[in-house]
Amino acid sequence: MASRAHGPSGVPWRLIGWGGAVALLLVPLVLQFPWTLSDFIFAGAVFGIVGGTFELAVRKSGNRWYRGGVAVALATSFLLVWLNGAVGIIGDEDNPANLMFMVVILMAIAGAIAARFEAPGMARAMFVAAGAEALIAVIVVANRLGATEPPGFPGVPILILGFAGMWGLSGFLFRRAA
Repeated sequence: MASRAHGPSGVPWRLIGWGGAVALLLVPLVLQFPWTLSDFIFAGAVFGIVGGTFELAVRKSGNRWYRGGVAVALATSFLLVWLNGAVGIIGDEDNPANLMFMVVILMAIAGAIAARFEAPGMARAMFVAAGAEALIAVIVVANRLGATEPPGFPGVPILILGFAGMWGLSGFLFRRAA
């Protein structure tokens, strides 16, 4: 019988996942990126939150669609936080317009809690997050936010709509789980 760390195929998924997170944390050190201790602490905290949340989802449901929905939602949140912390999506990382993305993540979290993490409600929460993300793209276009900094216009709204698509994919996966 496989241990809890191993999937039905005997693959040690937990070891691979957490080992991969540690390996990613070592990359900046090995490549001598100019990271400070606080950069490593922030990255470790983000990896821990994402990994821990996914582990909870795996324990909550054996449904592959549900797990996929969680994985996509977590990947979307992770990328939004990481990109905004590193370089910013709308202008640089200090541009207050980037806080709109954190509001979308908070909306998704609040929706998940309100849904008690049940698949039908999770689907609705992710679709709301997709709509909110798309609304940010409209705001960006209407106000030409980030047009003068990489990736510029139309790169910024296209990137934002890509994130809206990821939220939508998560919603679709949760709907399939329901």
